[in-house]
Amino acid sequence: MSNAHHEHQSPIRTPKQLIAAVAAGFLVPIICIVLLVQYVANAEKVGAGSDGQTPEAIATRLRPVADEGFTMAGASGPKQLQTGEAVYKAVCAACHDTGAAGAPKTGDNGAWTARLGQGQAKLVENAVNGIRAMPAKGGNPDLDEVEVERAVVFMANQSGGKLKEPEAKAAAPAASAGAPAASEAGAQTASATAPLTSSPSQQSKAVADAGKVDGKKVYDTACAACHGAGIAGAPKLGDKENWAPRIKQGNATLYEHAIKGFQGKAGMMPAKGGSSASDEEVKAAVDYMTAASK
Repeated sequence: MSNAHHEHQSPIRTPKQLIAAVAAGFLVPIICIVLLVQYVANAEKVGAGSDGQTPEAIATRLRPVADEGFTMAGASGPKQLQTGEAVYKAVCAACHDTGAAGAPKTGDNGAWTARLGQGQAKLVENAVNGIRAMPAKGGNPDLDEVEVERAVVFMANQSGGKLKEPEAKAAAPAASAGAPAASEAGAQTASATAPLTSSPSQQSKAVADAGKVDGKKVYDTACAACHGAGIAGAPKLGDKENWAPRIKQGNATLYEHAIKGFQGKAGMMPAKGGSSASDEEVKAAVDYMTAASK
């Protein structure tokens, strides 16, 4: 009986034990809660060098700001229009400095009087569309009409005129740098999906042909204005006698003169004939002219 009595006794036998039990009953839950809160808080914190500092995480945090309409200008921004004097020197001077093919010389007020009487609009129309021996836009189709008008104003005002400088057009928004043009995208898609039915040798030949430049086309666009009529001392296409000493100089010299421009005794040729053709296109035009003049 004595043993049974002791088995049913409470573990708390003294006032100190009671106080300790009550304190533990309060402290243990509080400590558990504090530890749990610290664990949750530490799990959400991101320290330096952690995944939160990766470029992807930073971009994600900044995206709401970047989406507020701020855009970077594309590499191919609006075309920078040239001044009238720049266009004149590059395209018009070959004829208008010498009066070749009936072109009114810049500074010759008498030659410009009748033309100035036609009005600015008519002068610009003739310069843009071409008239008599002068090709459209002086032979450079890449010129903007505002650039052509600026060149006309420059020449006319150097020759007694008082024409008004044209206002520049508002620049069109540049196309997205990351999106290819529709035609380019279509070409890429067609190229990627087209079946390879030709042999490797045929494919190589097709690539080589695609890389060739049509010298005649470049000539018709940039060179015919002077070389077709022998303007400003330019040797006429097919004139073997005039071309013979030039051909003897070799292609390297002919290419250099055509690309960089040349000042001769009979006249001068502006760089690339006053056009925006590439070096390869100019070389192809020279090859065409020399082949047709041998």
